[in-house]
Amino acid sequence: MTSPLAKAAGPIALVSGVVFAAVDVARLLTADRSLDRIEMMRQVPFIAANALYWVVFIGLVLALVSVYFRLGGRAGGLGAVAFCFALVGTLDMAGNMWFDAFAGPWIADVAPGAILAGGSGMLAVGGLSSYVLFAVGWMVFGIAGWRAHMFPAWIGALFVVAGVLGYNAGLPPYGIPIGLVMAVLGWWIIRTGVPARLTGAP
Repeated sequence: MTSPLAKAAGPIALVSGVVFAAVDVARLLTADRSLDRIEMMRQVPFIAANALYWVVFIGLVLALVSVYFRLGGRAGGLGAVAFCFALVGTLDMAGNMWFDAFAGPWIADVAPGAILAGGSGMLAVGGLSSYVLFAVGWMVFGIAGWRAHMFPAWIGALFVVAGVLGYNAGLPPYGIPIGLVMAVLGWWIIRTGVPARLTGAP
């Protein structure tokens, strides 16, 4: 029996991807570069956009899971590897974005010197891991997903490019590409009607 998530994978991926990209555009528009970093982090529109960015990461994870439920059965072990790499990278970056959205403004109010000091030690390690794993995760998803026949090569190539750009996804507008490519994948699923657990290339 096909799961409801698998059946709705196309619309979920399309909507999640478009909203993800749109929120990153909002982050770009609300980042007032005329202010210093501390003041910018205290602005309500900037705080709201950052909080929404964490929310849309949840949507990106749900889209990834639904796509895997829809297409993973046709990809075997290689498809599972692609899914796991992308999931780990996205969850790690989502944690980073939660910190920026909810802890960052509080730190800017109570200990602005900590913001200006920059990251070091384990904080720097954690931050770097999220950038690297997010980028590598989506690059592997693109390559392995294409090789495993989860989706066409051109979509795989788009995921690789979005993954490279996604190394800077903590800063707008570098999250936009991964959102747009997820939306394209959703559109492809809807257009082709590719069934769950189909064996063979599209």
